[in-house]
Amino acid sequence: MLWLDNVSKVYKVGTFGGKELCAVRNVSFDINSKEVVSLIGESGSGKSTIGKMILRLIPKTAGKISFNGTDISTFKGAALKNYYRAIQGVFQDPFSSYNPVIKADRIFHIIREEFFPRIKASKWRKKVETSLSAVGLNPADVLDKFPHQLSGGQLQRFLIARALLMDIRLLVADEIISMLDASTRIDVLNLLADLKSRGLAILFITHDLSLGYYISERSVILYRGCVVEKGPTTKIYNNPLHPYTRMLMASVPRLDMKWKKVEAELKEKYAGTGGGCAYYERCPAAFKDEECAKHEPALIEAEPGHFVVCYRFHQTHAQ
Repeated sequence: MLWLDNVSKVYKVGTFGGKELCAVRNVSFDINSKEVVSLIGESGSGKSTIGKMILRLIPKTAGKISFNGTDISTFKGAALKNYYRAIQGVFQDPFSSYNPVIKADRIFHIIREEFFPRIKASKWRKKVETSLSAVGLNPADVLDKFPHQLSGGQLQRFLIARALLMDIRLLVADEIISMLDASTRIDVLNLLADLKSRGLAILFITHDLSLGYYISERSVILYRGCVVEKGPTTKIYNNPLHPYTRMLMASVPRLDMKWKKVEAELKEKYAGTGGGCAYYERCPAAFKDEECAKHEPALIEAEPGHFVVCYRFHQTHAQ
């Protein structure tokens, strides 16, 4: 359904834009119908930038993003509006999506005015109530309320209901539960799983490995804007091949050991020294004057459907 082919994003930075910052570099992956794909990486890895390029909120610098075989950069006017009927996004901070002095369900009126101007009021009201019920909200409890009268979880569900009003096919969910409390998080995750079972595809953007494992069939691991590993989620989690992926696994909080000690033990285990490819400066498996210090590794299919960007994954994985 959606395909990214060698997509890059470069920002002009510094005085008068004299310098360049490559936020995303040659990223390729696809999302199929009725599938959840997790985009995983630390802050600054380019996850949200990719989501914004998919949603046409910012332009790509290079590469191609295709929806049903058509380059989305060619969409204009009615074609672009139809694209937004199929793909919508929900972002990290639900409170920033609302005007605090206007009732929260104003977002539904905006959708009606822009996409359904001819629908009758009674039919629209029923459509709104159906969408709210689909995300586990009682319309009588949440309609005609100001944002401060609703919880963060309710506001996030409001935004998902707004997307469902469009009869979308793909939801870009960018860190949508990171600002919610633990009890609400699982409810939103279960909601996404339920929506997937009804046919919705989801790009689940997160920095949390456990959440990606819980919800997605496939995962893409990003570091400094580059894909370092991708494939079926179970293969990546049960058999991580790239040093960065293994570092992410090891960074899961432990009560018996501080992270600095975990990182030091990993570096000692893999005899690392150096800095290089995208991950070379932090890589515990890299050695000075090795190929990984001189050339950017290519994406290698290590096992069926499981890809990794690393020259040394055979050696380091065996240790």
